[in-house]
Amino acid sequence: MYPKSSRIAHLLTIGCLLPSQLYAEEQRWPLDGHRALILADRSGTELEIGSVTFTTQPTGANYSLEIDHHKFQDYFLSMKEMKCLEGPELWCHLPYPYENPRVVTEESTDWLSHDLLFMFKKPDEFGANFWNGIYYKIWIENDELVGLAQAVDLNLLASPPGDLSTPPIGIYDREDIDPNQRWLPKLIIR
Repeated sequence: MYPKSSRIAHLLTIGCLLPSQLYAEEQRWPLDGHRALILADRSGTELEIGSVTFTTQPTGANYSLEIDHHKFQDYFLSMKEMKCLEGPELWCHLPYPYENPRVVTEESTDWLSHDLLFMFKKPDEFGANFWNGIYYKIWIENDELVGLAQAVDLNLLASPPGDLSTPPIGIYDREDIDPNQRWLPKLIIR
């Protein structure tokens, strides 16, 4: 049995630790482990193009992205080899070209959006038009991540940003688009 002063100190220590532990639990990233990466067309038809693996941290998660390049075709556009999905439009994946922390939180999925950049073009158009960029604005919905395509000029990434710790494509660099105008307007991670 502990002396009375030791028991009080022990209870105070437990009382001090529990709120911080509870706070850490409340702030944990709600999605963990291996999840399918899916793009959906206007009619809701889904195409699984890879996976994302989340490793939960105290205030979010680190992620690793695996794109299944067997689903893509090789194109040589504007002196650059690109992996593109074929449909009513070519939907070419453009990996973010600079280092990034590959972290997501409930407040920000911007780095994941940067790793899932695409460029679209009509199959009969010549070359790559980087101003036809697609940025998926992603948020948590129940136990999934959902994203809607937004327009972005990917020429913004022609040179490295000054601060590699901050996502360079911000809210004012993107525009909402009519989802009926693009082939794959929705992203799902489940």
